[in-house]
Amino acid sequence: MPIYEYRCNNCKKRVSVFMRISSTNQRPACPECHSADMTRIFSSFAMHRSVQSLYENNSDPRSPDYYKDPRNIGRQLEDRFKKMNMDVPSEIRQSIDSAREGVLPESLKDLSSGSSSDTTYH
Repeated sequence: MPIYEYRCNNCKKRVSVFMRISSTNQRPACPECHSADMTRIFSSFAMHRSVQSLYENNSDPRSPDYYKDPRNIGRQLEDRFKKMNMDVPSEIRQSIDSAREGVLPESLKDLSSGSSSDTTYH
């Protein structure tokens, strides 16, 4: 059964109505004021995306949202090692994983002025 949304032209209430396909000619009445003066409106919808599609769509480092996704931290470096058929060295792997967890690598803690030793970033 499809769900249609209407707005009452009398009281402006927004209403969702379940309708059988065979009764699409039927006009709903407002449950608030019982007016039949209703206008069908476009419903909002959600689009679900897989993690893979998010990864593919946010692959441009020039995009302003690129580093808002922590999975992108170190991604270019990982890709370069992969293209050279090399494993990422364990020290670099630890730094990348820590950064993705939100923990500032030790080598960068000195660069942040006025921060304590347990600084995290997001």
